[in-house]
Amino acid sequence: MSFIVTGTDTDVGKTVVAAGLVASLRMRYWKPVQSGLDPDGDAERVMELAGVDRSRIVPEIYKFPVPASPHLSARLAGEVIDPSRLCLTSDKARGVVIEGAGGVMVPLNEQLLFIDIFKDWNLPTILCARNAVGTINHTLLTIEKLKRYNIPLIGVIYSGSPENTENQRIIEHFSGTNSLGILPIINPINARTLFKAMQDHIDLALIKERYSCI
Repeated sequence: MSFIVTGTDTDVGKTVVAAGLVASLRMRYWKPVQSGLDPDGDAERVMELAGVDRSRIVPEIYKFPVPASPHLSARLAGEVIDPSRLCLTSDKARGVVIEGAGGVMVPLNEQLLFIDIFKDWNLPTILCARNAVGTINHTLLTIEKLKRYNIPLIGVIYSGSPENTENQRIIEHFSGTNSLGILPIINPINARTLFKAMQDHIDLALIKERYSCI
């Protein structure tokens, strides 16, 4: 089964986590809406960090140069995002890590949020969050929203110091959502070091067990 990687915010490590999952679970990658090309996009970054070639990348539906909310990036490019183009075809429903843009409440156009697309897809979801001050509020609010939309949640992957485990403990306590581990800051980061960090710090067995991703 395919699954979604989303976040509590922008720049919380979604693309790095997605790349690690592509490599670790031998999956493909799709970012349906890319906002910001500097100089390329997240697909190129995933290819580099996962150590895969273009055959493991599902092409984006929309690519906008301005790094902003998708609704604004589209408007600045003279376009409007059409949700019918974001349908989950059979080739994308199996074996694909699908990365959202920003958080779950990011607008795609004036009528549609990304979480509306997630609900239509009805795929299991992994939530990425910072392991830092402020993450408890953001993460619990995002989990609550996913639950209200009946979107199945595999668990939360945190990015930051693995020594600080209180955030994941208290979030799991209040939400009942599994912690899938804390991915530390990786320096230098490349396909080899990311793959090792995923094996060492992320509960890949739980992901495989619950949703048969490979």
